[in-house]
Amino acid sequence: MAVSFDLTGKTAIVTGANTGLGQAIAVALAGAGADVALVGRSSMADTEAAVAKAGGGRSLSIQADLSTLEPVERVISETVDWTGRADILVNNAGIIRRADAIDFTEADWDAVMDVNLKTVFFLSQAFARQLIGKGERGKIINIASLLSFQGGIRIPSYTASKSGLAGLTRLLACEWAGKGINVNAIAPGYFSTNNTEALRNDPDRNAAILGRIPAGHWGEPEELGGAAVFLAAPASDYVHGIVLPVDGGWLAR
Repeated sequence: MAVSFDLTGKTAIVTGANTGLGQAIAVALAGAGADVALVGRSSMADTEAAVAKAGGGRSLSIQADLSTLEPVERVISETVDWTGRADILVNNAGIIRRADAIDFTEADWDAVMDVNLKTVFFLSQAFARQLIGKGERGKIINIASLLSFQGGIRIPSYTASKSGLAGLTRLLACEWAGKGINVNAIAPGYFSTNNTEALRNDPDRNAAILGRIPAGHWGEPEELGGAAVFLAAPASDYVHGIVLPVDGGWLAR
């Protein structure tokens, strides 16, 4: 069975790969043998070092601001120019804005929706076009959220974007499964990342969250890597349109 998880010879694109979950996913894919294009606004030096230490595939850094559609075609073309192919796309980049719904601004709504949903769609479209044009197979992995299933508090645009992403995952799976492209999503639970720092630093919220996680701890980013490798690898070739929670049992509670 080990060969089913081998990504040797494949090229992956991971957005938001400079830190947190994106970095962990990039390292996991590289460890399974994939070359990985690291996409984001800030330095990828730490991720590049971690990929090199993993001892698998190589890495290429692509500077891109995914709040607009400007870099979409460039991300694909730079990746294909690098290795001659783009087989796996991980749409991990995302932002969050916190405020009561009654006070939420149009600017915060648009900023989150642009990165978390709009750019994800058009990057997936560009990725799929180059595969379909060559008659090749590929894998798209969207990073959804527990807020794809639940409402949350004080994050209206984030909840809307992640709920929309779950629906988009199913829509694209329906359209592209027959074209050899698997589209699935991972829904991380509460992980120790920059996005959750405020929650972890709030004693009451931290205790309430930990009290509901059956596993008894916040997830560490590297605990997400296995799910990403599975959905990127031949092991998942007949898996289409799922949103896979990796949440320490949160949704089962």
